[in-house]
Amino acid sequence: MSGIVGKVHSIQSMGTLDGPGVRFVVFMQGCNLRCKCCHNPDTWNMDGGVEYSAEELCKKALRYREYFSDEGGVTVSGGEPLLQAEFVNELFCRLHKEGIHTCLDTSGSLLNDAIKRLLQNTDRVLLDIKYTTDEQYIDNVGCSLAAPLAFLAYLNEQKIPTTLRQVIIEGINDNEENVFTLKEIAHNNTCVDKIELLPFRKICQTKYDAMKITFPFADVPETKAEAIEKLNKLLDKHTK
Repeated sequence: MSGIVGKVHSIQSMGTLDGPGVRFVVFMQGCNLRCKCCHNPDTWNMDGGVEYSAEELCKKALRYREYFSDEGGVTVSGGEPLLQAEFVNELFCRLHKEGIHTCLDTSGSLLNDAIKRLLQNTDRVLLDIKYTTDEQYIDNVGCSLAAPLAFLAYLNEQKIPTTLRQVIIEGINDNEENVFTLKEIAHNNTCVDKIELLPFRKICQTKYDAMKITFPFADVPETKAEAIEKLNKLLDKHTK
């Protein structure tokens, strides 16, 4: 092992929303995107965070092994964990030696040799397909839709189990056309075995205020549960 140091924004010891089962969740510092709906602007800057070795994080995670059961494990999220692919790979290697399930939560906006090595030690990917048009991606994310689609194509090639995730935002992607396109993307990539639609929330407003920066979606209403339910019914109706 290299002993490389990673920059960590925060840790959640008993997460239930970041992959299957109960999970130890590591949020990495640093992000290459500037999503207008971002809930964690405090993760953007690579200069922030707390330094950990992979060994230290692995030992912390193992304290919760008894809660993982068969489905749980460790999820690394962000920020964007792909920016620290070598570190996350070392962590996942250590976890695999301990028999712990590994999960990567990512925007899929990057792909290089270091990331491909990391994916060899990744049991599941939670992939954000934030929008289904290139125009919306460029306007609201800062990269092209082609980037996460290329990442997904690689996951499919490697047969890595994948959950597609999308935050539903009123007036932007809360429509049938978007959901049908998302379903088509899943249908064309057999590695995808689940789609999760998540409601847009604005509890992050306090972070933007504290950082004295503008929250681009401050005037967008939060997504109602009924809207998510309606779109989920469309997904169920148009199964593979």
